[in-house]
Amino acid sequence: MSRSGRLFLLMDAMRGYRRPVTAARLAEQLGVSERTIYRDIQTLSSLGAPLAGEAGVGYMLKAGSFLPPLMFNADELEALVLGARWVRR
Repeated sequence: MSRSGRLFLLMDAMRGYRRPVTAARLAEQLGVSERTIYRDIQTLSSLGAPLAGEAGVGYMLKAGSFLPPLMFNADELEALVLGARWVRR
């Protein structure tokens, strides 16, 4: 999995928690190490992601933040499917 894909999955995973969630739990959920979660949290924070928390306590998205849904039109979806099939081969 690419790093950008993992960062997106991390943000999406954090949306499912209303209280701080530990790096250990996120690491288990995403199948990566806790250290990877710490690095990814730092990267997301430096990019301006609305995160709160700290190591040992837990992390969460700040109140009022949300991620917009990804919307693709029919042509874009077809291009994504074709691209994925091409890469798989």
